[in-house]
Amino acid sequence: MIVRRLARPLLASVFVAAGVDALRHPAERTDQAAHLLQKVPGQVPGAEVAAKDPDLFVRVNGAALLGGGLLLATGRMPRLASTVLAASIVPTTAIEHAFWEEGDPTRKAASRSLFLKNVGLLGGLLLAAVDTEGKPGLAWRAQHATKTTRREARHAQRTAKREARLLAHRAQDVVS
Repeated sequence: MIVRRLARPLLASVFVAAGVDALRHPAERTDQAAHLLQKVPGQVPGAEVAAKDPDLFVRVNGAALLGGGLLLATGRMPRLASTVLAASIVPTTAIEHAFWEEGDPTRKAASRSLFLKNVGLLGGLLLAAVDTEGKPGLAWRAQHATKTTRREARHAQRTAKREARLLAHRAQDVVS
């Protein structure tokens, strides 16, 4: 559909640009990442490792943004790409747009606006992550396969009973 072909690259453009920027200039985000990672070491799996090297964390997150953005933009594995981007936008948003920590009202308002923009992008990514392009999803296919298997099993059972009765009648005819 034409809307998907237009919407995916438009949605992905933000992530591609952010990923390139994070890979080219990680130092701008490293201090913010270190600050956040020190707050959540026991609450997030792998945060202890990331806290030791926040620069690597920023680069890995940038690579995830870039890779996921490119996959989404090109329509290759869009559901997986959207899921990866959705998972990576959460720490990005918390690190770069922590408006609740701002003291200056002007900076706080700007940061809150960017935070809400990212929340909106997260909503778009969640929609893209569940978009099956009009094709049946895995849940429907599994349910359909189960129904088909049950129907075929009942049919096979009826056929086996019918064949057994016919054999029993033939055996009685031979005996009589």
